[in-house]
Amino acid sequence: MIIVMKPQAEEEAILTVSKTIEQAGLEVHLSKGHEVTIIGVVGDKNILNRSVLCQLPQVEKIVDITETYKLANKKFHPEPTCVKVKNAFIGNGHTAIMAGPCSIENEDMMIRTAFAVKKAGATFLRGGAFKPRTSPYAFQGLEETGLKYMKAAADATGLASVCEVTSLEAITKAVDYVDMLQIGARNMQNFALLKEAGKTGLPILLKRGLSATIDEWLNAAEYIMAEGNPNVVLCERGIRTFETATRNTLDLSAVPVIKNKSHLPIIVDPSHGTGVREYVAPMARAAIASGCDGLMIEVHPEPSKALSDGPQSLTLEQFDNLCGELKPMLSFFGRTL
Repeated sequence: MIIVMKPQAEEEAILTVSKTIEQAGLEVHLSKGHEVTIIGVVGDKNILNRSVLCQLPQVEKIVDITETYKLANKKFHPEPTCVKVKNAFIGNGHTAIMAGPCSIENEDMMIRTAFAVKKAGATFLRGGAFKPRTSPYAFQGLEETGLKYMKAAADATGLASVCEVTSLEAITKAVDYVDMLQIGARNMQNFALLKEAGKTGLPILLKRGLSATIDEWLNAAEYIMAEGNPNVVLCERGIRTFETATRNTLDLSAVPVIKNKSHLPIIVDPSHGTGVREYVAPMARAAIASGCDGLMIEVHPEPSKALSDGPQSLTLEQFDNLCGELKPMLSFFGRTL
């Protein structure tokens, strides 16, 4: 449930309500807007005496939350969340552009790519050091060596870095090298992994599962936030449907739905969403128009030689052209990089 305080409620009244909730053994989640303060209750609401709460000073009303996710719920936190990662921001008017290769292959390639994507307009360097592949014989990533290459490239350019983690061991290694952890689509409901990622305190990029509903996705985010980590960014990367013309079906309707249901930022990955290089730029432009808070795009200096996902990776020149197209769009919508 949430307790909505009257406009311009005094701090003493807010503190009284909070103490009443905590004395019942429940957790308080405070959200202060420009005019109204909302006090969220985390735990078994049935042990609270609603009539007592209603009579406390400056309480406007009590609203039950029927959704199973609470901390990720817009009712708990009406103001949009802006997540800071290094010197970059995601959400609430700030648009993040994450770019880089699917897999980290060597240090020279990472540094070359990092400088190129930054010049084009990227704010994040992405790259995979731990690769969950469909085939056990496919390239699985350079692991910690790859993380070192990514850190060298990020340090050289000043870009924030994001890398997928696939296990507790991967998390333990990655926290020393990257600025943001990514939970991939295949692990969206790996609840043990979500909890461990949440405990790190690093910002988390949570990709939508291959066949996940939006409510399942938001409940996955709740696992991270329940560990005391509010810095979660959602990523729509396409879902599995009957269509075979594209790798997945990029569900851009998820963007306005998330904006309606949650305060968390949402970015879009048109590379995995389509799986076809020629479709990435059009869907990137459509994603910006849908209101997303950023893009994740696979970029490689020589896609034909990429160790993974070459067919969906943009060349450095193609990425530069795309960013040139996106900048006036962002300006039109009143957003900044």
